[in-house]
Amino acid sequence: MFVLLPFGDVVRRSFMTTMSEKYVGFENYKTVVTNQAFVLAVKNTLKFVGTALPILVILGLMAALVLSKLNDISVIKSLYLFPLAMPTATVVIVWRMFFYKQDFDSLVISYVWKNLGYTIVLWLAGIASVPNELIEAAKVDGAGSIRCFWYVKLPCLKGSLYTIVVLSFLNSFKIYREVYLVAGAYPNSEIYLLQHIFNNWYVNLSMDKLTAATVIVSIFLFIFIIVLNRLWQNEN
Repeated sequence: MFVLLPFGDVVRRSFMTTMSEKYVGFENYKTVVTNQAFVLAVKNTLKFVGTALPILVILGLMAALVLSKLNDISVIKSLYLFPLAMPTATVVIVWRMFFYKQDFDSLVISYVWKNLGYTIVLWLAGIASVPNELIEAAKVDGAGSIRCFWYVKLPCLKGSLYTIVVLSFLNSFKIYREVYLVAGAYPNSEIYLLQHIFNNWYVNLSMDKLTAATVIVSIFLFIFIIVLNRLWQNEN
């Protein structure tokens, strides 16, 4: 009721004009996919996700592997979860202090810094669920630390990997708040994201283009999650 019905109305509006609600078929979609600002935003968003997501997942796993060997990490947990608890406005102030140059690299660093803590928590939960019997059996067979990780721990962490990738992928779209507060509605073309063009179309009441773009992005997100889920299920 609160998700499918509103989205169904968005789909309906994507085939109509804004004011007269006249049916125009796929004209709104043609306008969106040929819009240079939309194409730029899509390229920048895909580049950002493709760069920041692997860095976040790998760094989180490496940190979790190190922390999992410590006996008491209760104090450390509060430290690496600190960025996640900080308000967005505070993060923006820090960003302005250290990253005076508003470019793509600063965007990636800001995203990884803020989201690394919860990624470590998810990896730690996955590592803790790996049966000790499997690790001990591998060591008895002569497997070293690297082999234990590659052939024992890593296969058991596929469920955690799927969860982390999906959540990190969805959270990557929330980076817009920091960019907007730092650079406004029209930032450097290098960090002009999908959320910027959505916001600008909303402010200009371009609901025809906004609804069509929303449907396109929603279909892409749905296909991405379904494909990722199928790959994970097939490997299991």
